[in-house]
Amino acid sequence: MPDRARNDLTIYDAVAADWWSDDIRWVRALRNMVPGRLSWFDGFIDWQGKEVLDLGCAGGFLAEALDDRGARVTGIDPARDAIAAARAHAEREGRKIRYDAGVGEALPYADASFDAVACVDVLEHVSDLRRTLREIARVLKPGGLFLYDTINRNPLSRLAVVTMAEDVLRLLPKGTHDPAMFITPAELRAAMEAAGLRPGPETGLGPRGVNRRGDPVFGRLPSKAILYMGVATKP
Repeated sequence: MPDRARNDLTIYDAVAADWWSDDIRWVRALRNMVPGRLSWFDGFIDWQGKEVLDLGCAGGFLAEALDDRGARVTGIDPARDAIAAARAHAEREGRKIRYDAGVGEALPYADASFDAVACVDVLEHVSDLRRTLREIARVLKPGGLFLYDTINRNPLSRLAVVTMAEDVLRLLPKGTHDPAMFITPAELRAAMEAAGLRPGPETGLGPRGVNRRGDPVFGRLPSKAILYMGVATKP
């Protein structure tokens, strides 16, 4: 059952003014995850010229990385201050990224608008997973790709993500995640199929070392026990 003290989405607006400052450790960790994700996602899509939706974009780390790859990027997130920070940073750098405030359960885009939807660190936070996946399928073009990562639900993931990362080590703000909202790979595959998506390959994601600041560096792992990422196709 969801814990009302958990899944605190206000954290993204709370740090919006410092999103690109590199001063907040947990925000740096989110940024450090982008190369590890894309090193695997890049094997499934040539981003150049593609219309891509970054669903749950927060302050724009993934959106800007996709822009660097030549994608035409739209980012959407319910955190309005984070969206403002993303928009301001993109404007300062001369990037043509569109940013909108909104939720995955009700995307403000026409059917078949995007070649790909990227959705990272998001599915374990949405209020209605199945509705969100239906919306993703709706806005994808036929043959389009859904690229995602999320958190598995089991005692090990709860220990690693909630007990250790939030409560003990404070690598994430306390209350960021509700372990009841974590999603097993089997559950996600079933929900994607029900939404009209065809599940594809999956792999693990996690820390593979630390950088000079002592922050974790992320990449592909063989185990999907804690974090996992995958791709799906709209037929």
